[in-house]
Amino acid sequence: MTDPPRRGAHGDGVPRDGVHGDGASRDGAPRGGSPEDRERRALVVSIAASAVIGGGAVVWGVLADSGVLVFDGVFLLAGILLSGVSLAAARAAASPPTVEYPFGRHAVTPLAVALQGAALLGTVAYAAADAVTTLLAGGSDASPATMLLYGVTSAAVSLGVVAWLRRTSGSDLVDAEVAQWRAGAVLSAVVGVGGAAALGLDALGATAATRYADPVLLLVACAVIVPVPVGLVRAAARELLEASPSGPVAAALAAAVADVRDRFGLPEPVVRATKLGRRLYVEVDFVVEPGTWDVDAEDRVRRAVVDALRALDGDVWATVEVTGDPDLAA
Repeated sequence: MTDPPRRGAHGDGVPRDGVHGDGASRDGAPRGGSPEDRERRALVVSIAASAVIGGGAVVWGVLADSGVLVFDGVFLLAGILLSGVSLAAARAAASPPTVEYPFGRHAVTPLAVALQGAALLGTVAYAAADAVTTLLAGGSDASPATMLLYGVTSAAVSLGVVAWLRRTSGSDLVDAEVAQWRAGAVLSAVVGVGGAAALGLDALGATAATRYADPVLLLVACAVIVPVPVGLVRAAARELLEASPSGPVAAALAAAVADVRDRFGLPEPVVRATKLGRRLYVEVDFVVEPGTWDVDAEDRVRRAVVDALRALDGDVWATVEVTGDPDLAA
């Protein structure tokens, strides 16, 4: 028995009939366009929303002498650059394989996500340092009423953008945008709650305490937001280091392999998988008794595994082997 080819299932990364893991065919994209088109459209909307809300927040914060409002605006405006990077990454990842990049450019997706996380971490660190400086200087003259009004308005708009973006599922880049907008909504809510609390203190006659409301809120906002960029960097690092997929992807993969095992009476295989952007790499190696399988039977197993993996979201690149040599599956 000859050793089956490494790409016997579908060497170009998709089943031979052209059906992708997300259910879209080469001949007809799903309603609303292809996943790549929906991804790009979502990123463009995120950029436009960041420009409008972020620009307004910076102007409002400067006029009101509020550091936390300026930070919120800068946080959103930084998202424009990062969304632009994500848009470029989406285009690169969607480009077809070439001689120079035979597996495509899917690695640009986690790279873009890591860049987003690192940039947001830098923004948070700068804002925290500015808040400490303001506290040591005796606070600021920011109006609590202004903070309350801005917080409520910005949080509502940010949640609206989150709801719209979440309609585009299965994209790491859009998920990163959603995380950023959700963090912005939390930040705005913190500003609004802090403004309301400062108004309460002012009504009770504790006017001196209201001078510290703005820098304290900024520090609280930084503490609330910092898990978001840390999570983005961690997730991107896992993909770049070829970690095993977790959660629903791992469960769906295990179910697909178990179904094929039961149908063909195969032993427990060696399964390796990793996710890189929209691409899911899967290797399944079955070790059988020598001389018990021929090429046609191997092909039926390969096809069964590929068909089972079609339910997974994204572009699945599957390698399936049936071999009598355990060393080839090590």
